[in-house]
Amino acid sequence: METQNRIQIIKEINQVLAREGFETSEVYHQSCFDMAARKKLLLILLKVLVNIDSMNESNVQEIRKVASTFLASPLIIGVKSKNQELEEDVVYERHGLPAIGIETFKNMVLYEEYPEILADRGGYYVNINGDILKEYREDYSLSLKELADLAHVSRETIYKYENGLVKANCETAMLLEDILNMKITIDVNLFEVPNEVEKPRDSNGVNIPSNNEDGEKTRDLANLGFGVITTKKTPFDALAKLNNPNSINLPNPKSKFQTNSSLDPKFQNESPLIASLEKNRSTKTLQKIAVSLKDLSLITESESFFIINKNKIKESIKGIPVIKSWELKEAEDSIEFLKLIKERRDN
Repeated sequence: METQNRIQIIKEINQVLAREGFETSEVYHQSCFDMAARKKLLLILLKVLVNIDSMNESNVQEIRKVASTFLASPLIIGVKSKNQELEEDVVYERHGLPAIGIETFKNMVLYEEYPEILADRGGYYVNINGDILKEYREDYSLSLKELADLAHVSRETIYKYENGLVKANCETAMLLEDILNMKITIDVNLFEVPNEVEKPRDSNGVNIPSNNEDGEKTRDLANLGFGVITTKKTPFDALAKLNNPNSINLPNPKSKFQTNSSLDPKFQNESPLIASLEKNRSTKTLQKIAVSLKDLSLITESESFFIINKNKIKESIKGIPVIKSWELKEAEDSIEFLKLIKERRDN
């Protein structure tokens, strides 16, 4: 029953996003995120659950890695926590990831109405705009103590509000707004890219998977100047991002490719590459993965590719370029590697 409810919620969310002009991906039920959605520069990674308490920490760590690499906003959408339904206009948190109810999400997408209230241990809280609080306190010629007495809090608490040191409980915030006749609470824009991001590891600290063969491939990518992050619970195996995107304008004199004029614009921005690494998968499985890679490439505006050892595999699978392991090793630099991907894709 819960699975059916979850599928219905995903369908409903898809309809809301499509109505507002978002491009949406396929649904990936076995992934750390269920779907990706893009509108212009906004990219969202969504995990949909009936009970938000079922979100485990390993999935959260994975979706945060992926979101930070894509500069996306990760978000959990759910119905309840334990036996209580999620309240509208309230932001919950699970392992550091924001979680909201369906109606709150609809309000954000349809009306650009963002929630204000944060659920935390001990109750509900809001963030105070300290500059506005101080400005209007001074306009009313109130001292810290005088405003504190009116709001039934300490002078120190008002000082902390004005300097952004603590959150306020909802009752105190409402009382302060009544006293000053001004909105002082701050909306929580969940579509902002989180500040704390995990950087792809460079060649000196590449995130190496446990599989030795896959670890060799990621090291080879790192040696070409890519930061690499491996994943376990996504439709792909790794994300590779140029450590210095401007370096593709400086051809390696040893490379047979002496110009980047024909490089795809995707390669000349900071979009990561989506990689699928050979894991002795069947041709049928690789074809299914190729469909997912193409889908995610369109939504994230990124390029994707396979790294495969099998000689019988041609230069692409359903339009996704195939790079042989030996070709990766022999590439002189990132320009040569990126051009090889482009040629395979175009052909």
